[in-house]
Amino acid sequence: MTGTIKLGASGLIVSRLCLGCMNFGEATPEDESIEILKSAYEAGLFFWVTADRYANGVSEQIIGKAIRQIGDRDQIVVATKVRGKMGPGPNDQGLSRRHIIQAVDASLRRLQTEYIDLYQMHRPDEKTPLEETLETFDSLVKAGKIRYYGTSTFASWQMADVEWTAKSLGFVRPISEEAAYNILDRRIENDRAGFLRKFGWGLLAWSPLGGGQLAGRYTKANLTDLPQGSRVSLNSHFQQRMNKESVLISNKFVGLCQDASYNPAQVAVAWLLHQPIVTAPIIGPRTMDHLKSILPAVDLNLPVDFLAKIDELIPPGTAIADFLSPNVSWQIGHLPGIDRTS
Repeated sequence: MTGTIKLGASGLIVSRLCLGCMNFGEATPEDESIEILKSAYEAGLFFWVTADRYANGVSEQIIGKAIRQIGDRDQIVVATKVRGKMGPGPNDQGLSRRHIIQAVDASLRRLQTEYIDLYQMHRPDEKTPLEETLETFDSLVKAGKIRYYGTSTFASWQMADVEWTAKSLGFVRPISEEAAYNILDRRIENDRAGFLRKFGWGLLAWSPLGGGQLAGRYTKANLTDLPQGSRVSLNSHFQQRMNKESVLISNKFVGLCQDASYNPAQVAVAWLLHQPIVTAPIIGPRTMDHLKSILPAVDLNLPVDFLAKIDELIPPGTAIADFLSPNVSWQIGHLPGIDRTS
């Protein structure tokens, strides 16, 4: 069993690990994806997160089929996101009232459910008035289509804007942020951690393995010589999260884990579970073996001296890889001089 925890200051209880479903329908075929979802549920991992744009809606469809096969919808916490482009028209994206209402109904159909537990803004939308977005989310909660809502990859000032706008207008307030957080990029400890603690937001941490770097999958960062078929070789976004220094430090981290007889991937996830601001790390298995290999991280209690050695590799609040760019229009702690190609 993965254990449970409250999502921020809300009353919503989630599993200590969150199952990220981005691979489902693309890297992972439907049948295998459903088996992974079933196995996760049986292991006590009942908190699942996706987005409407993942595999252009197919990820949500797969989750819907898995829920039907499990037959226990009320025991599963389903999170999805809205903002990404879902059609050819100018109103087929963003956080406008029109798009959100259209998108939530489409997500409900794909998920084969009457409600979404956690509906997240999938990046800010500077072109839409925030009041319009929040009024729409408030109405969806009152209509019973969503239970809670949150943000994803927002700057600290943007999170504060959401919190105070909702509060000042009497709208239902957000409960969580989903953000990049791993040993290679710890900048959230400087700029957003204080906000999360002060206002009681939960934190879902994406990319806990640093795109596979912390699992020791890459021995060099030359982008012309990456493992064939690896995600980073196929996706330019992942390539921008890797550089020579991040691979070097990742391999030192792997060596540190091996010297202590630890599985590096499990340590990377367990390290997040040791961070007080984290509600649940998001694990995104591509295969059943990936899922089974990471689940023991929940029970891994890392000694203080071992955690200190990790801090020596990457000091608190610093970063040697950029997991924000190119996903956001804002930036914190720009990382000058990183060589991504050699």
